[in-house]
Amino acid sequence: MNQPRSRNRNRSKRRSIVCPDHGCYLDSVSQKYPLFATKSEQLQQSGLSRRTALTLIASLGTVPLQGQWLEAFWCCDCQRSQWYHVHKTDGNHYAVYTVPDALWLQAAGVILPTGNPTVGEFTRRQARQTRFAGIKDFGRIG
Repeated sequence: MNQPRSRNRNRSKRRSIVCPDHGCYLDSVSQKYPLFATKSEQLQQSGLSRRTALTLIASLGTVPLQGQWLEAFWCCDCQRSQWYHVHKTDGNHYAVYTVPDALWLQAAGVILPTGNPTVGEFTRRQARQTRFAGIKDFGRIG
């Protein structure tokens, strides 16, 4: 005699990522941006010993940090999206922290929120304009 199977048994559960301020579930509004380490201190903060961290950096140069990434989430209570540093702990559990400025340099494929430091203020201002009235910026021609 066959026993009836539960239809939802194999369905994946929602990621349990909650707002650190309100405790409500957060909805993802971006892709995951993986983190990597280029210095032994960054690996030591992840829990590796000093010797192991120095060996890994010397041999590989860049080491991907497993279970850590940057991602933007929408909070229903805050009514805004915010970037978080996500740590996957065990199973379906996650810890989220606000992103410190130095961590943006460890992410792969992100655009810095402060903008590209090699771009001048004139170019940045021209890129933000929605209408063409930029001829005034060039002064008198002729």
